[in-house]
Amino acid sequence: MTSRTDQMALVAFMQAGNASVYAGSWRHPATEHGYLDASYYAKIGRQLEEGCFDLMFFDDRLAMPAIYGGAVADAVRYGARPVKLDLSTVLGVLAQATSRIGLGATYSTTYYAPFHVARTFATLDHLSAGRAAWNVVTSVNDGEAQNHGLTSHLSHDERYDRADEFLDVVAGLWDTWEDDAIVADRARGFYADPDKVHELRHEGEYFSVRGPLTVPRTPQGRPVIIQAGSSGRGREFASRWADLIFTGDPGLEVARSHYADQKQRIADAGRDPASVKLCPMAYAVVGESEDHAKHREQVFLNDLVDPMASLTLLSELMNYDFAEHHLDEPITDDLITSVSGIRGLVQNLRAHIGDDITLRDLAGHRATLLQGPRFVGTGTQVADQMEEWFHGGACDGFVLAATHSPGAYEDVVRMVVPELQRRGLFRTEYRGATLREHLGLARPGLTAA
Repeated sequence: MTSRTDQMALVAFMQAGNASVYAGSWRHPATEHGYLDASYYAKIGRQLEEGCFDLMFFDDRLAMPAIYGGAVADAVRYGARPVKLDLSTVLGVLAQATSRIGLGATYSTTYYAPFHVARTFATLDHLSAGRAAWNVVTSVNDGEAQNHGLTSHLSHDERYDRADEFLDVVAGLWDTWEDDAIVADRARGFYADPDKVHELRHEGEYFSVRGPLTVPRTPQGRPVIIQAGSSGRGREFASRWADLIFTGDPGLEVARSHYADQKQRIADAGRDPASVKLCPMAYAVVGESEDHAKHREQVFLNDLVDPMASLTLLSELMNYDFAEHHLDEPITDDLITSVSGIRGLVQNLRAHIGDDITLRDLAGHRATLLQGPRFVGTGTQVADQMEEWFHGGACDGFVLAATHSPGAYEDVVRMVVPELQRRGLFRTEYRGATLREHLGLARPGLTAA
């Protein structure tokens, strides 16, 4: 097994909309409401690039949150992420505004076609000079299904079965052009060698795709693949396909266990575990002093969160309408059994506040930053906490979410990154041009020539 580098990966978890993943962020007085302006994204991209971040990638959903109460009213009223811009356009802006940082977007294998996804990310990889990444999701709720002519989403395992074939097709399409296919001989009128451009001719259970792709082979060979599946089936999928795995482990011991399990699964899949980065989502609340940081934390925890906004998002995440339950209703074993995916959230919350929890507690849990580690303190103290995870067998780096934007990233770049650099834990400059080079990943060879 290849030994891991001593330097961590840093990834920014972005939203192209009115709020970060933290439901109350739009209410923060330092949040800039420029999310409908291209300059807003360009500014954040340049800030993150100044901090030598490996990558910024954008979350996405293909519907407004509409599960709670069967309507979008509460999502709109409380600002529960009702705005989601088209990411291909946003990343096009960033490709021009930046020159080194990786650029990623979430695209669903359930509601897009493989040819469309392959072409989108191959184009981005060329136009960004090798910085594209695709965050693979399978989509989880009925609201997205209903925006695409369906009544409900596919079952969990079927979504992953379809996704496996989807990735086979996309990877095959990316490999339909050989690297030296284009000759561009003006004198002979010979553009490209037809023996080096191949039809895919995929015939499978879910897809029939002829190919070849209409975009030549890209600077990275293939864009970087990000995946965040946490179930057993999701971890198997990530073990086969992912270059970077985005996790949501709340505590150090849980993260260590997940890290060991996922790395073993990668080895069992015949891949080098050191070639795949595991990065938990985390929040960094940084202050000029410890007291300043703790005051900032309390603002996030107590002053900006509306439980209805969080409950609206929880309903979307769980694909379950919590409107039939009162906010102060206890979380029972029957509810845990009936709501797919809620058990882990409940266990995490009980570890924080005890066994007797209500729906209000659970809603607050989703809104108040307890679903991942929260690093709070001065730049030095936050770096201490990040180093403990990194050297403690829990991660290869972090996906940093914003408590408010762009200020949370400004704080990290100004106060935390220099301390990580001083300790040799993070790069002081980009030494390569492509995202694969930033992450220490080899350029893949052709598999469909």
